[in-house]
Amino acid sequence: MKIAILGAGMVGRTIALDLAKDYDVHSFDISGSNLEELKKRNPRINTSVTDLGRFDRYSEFLKGFDMAVTAVPGFMGYKTLEAVINCGLNTVDISFFPEDALQLDDLAREKNITVITDCGVAPGAGNLILGRYDEEMKIHSFECYVGGLPVERKPPFQYKAPFSPIDVIEEYTRPARFVEDGEIVTKDALSDREIIHFDSTGPLEAFNTDGLRSLIQTMKHIPNMKEKTLRYPGHIDLILSLQQAGFFDNQPIEWKNTQVTPLEFTSRILIRDWKLEPGEAEFTIMKVIIQGEDRGSKKRVEYELYDEYDKATDMSSMSRTTGFTCTAAVNLITKGLFTKKGLFPPELVGRSKECFDFVMDYLAKRHVVWKAQIS
Repeated sequence: MKIAILGAGMVGRTIALDLAKDYDVHSFDISGSNLEELKKRNPRINTSVTDLGRFDRYSEFLKGFDMAVTAVPGFMGYKTLEAVINCGLNTVDISFFPEDALQLDDLAREKNITVITDCGVAPGAGNLILGRYDEEMKIHSFECYVGGLPVERKPPFQYKAPFSPIDVIEEYTRPARFVEDGEIVTKDALSDREIIHFDSTGPLEAFNTDGLRSLIQTMKHIPNMKEKTLRYPGHIDLILSLQQAGFFDNQPIEWKNTQVTPLEFTSRILIRDWKLEPGEAEFTIMKVIIQGEDRGSKKRVEYELYDEYDKATDMSSMSRTTGFTCTAAVNLITKGLFTKKGLFPPELVGRSKECFDFVMDYLAKRHVVWKAQIS
């Protein structure tokens, strides 16, 4: 089976390396250096320097492939996924784009293909967990807390971005949607800050971000749902200062006869400060809390993940936790475990106990271990 991987950044590279163990993999990216790094790790993987923004050319370079994975930056994710679906390929997507992916469901059904979208760690694994327990209990509330952070806290930001800074800034600026008492509530990103203690990390700061995404539509019967991002305490005060000073604005300003947007300028600066150095230790921390009732009795479900950079494979934690969830979903499709046609966020895949157990076992075999407590 031939699988096309669109995007060879940190996570796309991990996806390609994992799938290349069992499939014929070909990676596409506009960055020659990204593809060279992938080739160093596995010379058997085919690569092509390709402008993935040329959506009119997808039918050309995807000809002959059986499946695709889209791992491009969020700003181009929707159009990329749409172009791949138009090519009639089963697809798994991890691009965190702002548009509503469910709008592509009709197109996927028309093409008679299977598309699993938002299939990373968050969104992704948390959705999968919620979908599974929604089949087993009446859920009253869902909470998700997630963050990716460097082990060493270097001032001033105490943060490193495992992906493009512009995508992180998008997370900090996009209004956050929640469900409270059955109603959709919109709040500013970075609001409702609270300190949460984790045994593995100590205190972390949680704040609102727009992470529920498809859950707002697919889980309308759950009256309370929220997702918050985790950072070291103090990080958000610096981000708020930049935001209030206009560094995230999209309106161009003129500087020495050149038009530049503050957001682009800020991203160029932060990409240096936030870039993970080769071999730099970082971790992913995530907790999912589901509360409700089962046959008249109260039930609380907690899933927690703590995962660190893997020195043996030189893979970051965020790329592993995101990438391996994605490749697990690829295998659900290739092995015929999930065969429904249309577009499906992970919570709809997680309804199947067989699919849920497969993904959790797949992750555990790669030392990404979710610990569950049920009371």
